[in-house]
Formats: sequence, C-alpha cells, structure tokens
Amino acid sequence: MTYRIEFAKPAAKQFKAIPRQEQQRLKLKIDALADEPRPSGTVKLAGEDGFYRIRVGNYRIVYAIEDDQLLVLVVKVGHRRDVYR
Repeated sequence: MTYRIEFAKPAAKQFKAIPRQEQQRLKLKIDALADEPRPSGTVKLAGEDGFYRIRVGNYRIVYAIEDDQLLVLVVKVGHRRDVYR
C-alpha cells in the first residue's frame, strides 16, 4: 500500500524556508514515508496524540498517519531547536 503525502499549510511554509540542500535531504525522507510510514528510527511523540517524528540531521519532520485514508500528513518541518515549540 502506498500512502499519500500531504503538507499542512504551516509545514509547507516551514519547508520552503529551509536551505535548498537540506530540502533535498528532507524530501527524500518524506517521499520514503509513502511506502513505509513507520520506518526504523521513527519516534511516537509523547503528549501529542498520534504524531510521529523522524530525524534528518539537525532537522525534524513531525507528521501524523491516518491509516484508514492511507495518508501521511506532515505537520511541522524545522531545525531541532525550533520544531517542538
């Protein structure tokens, strides 16, 4: 099963603000979530109902998985010092 990837509006804006080289690295990981939404290294966030985090260098991708709709919704993308605020 292949999941559909969607960005929340704030996440799309955050993604565009990241340097181009880092965007390419992040895009590879985000695209891979379509085939495997819970790859090794994924952490389910405590206190956030149904959100997961994946690390890409100093950047983090926070996303939600809706299995019934085969959807991965990217909620936040940013540097590790900013993404959890």
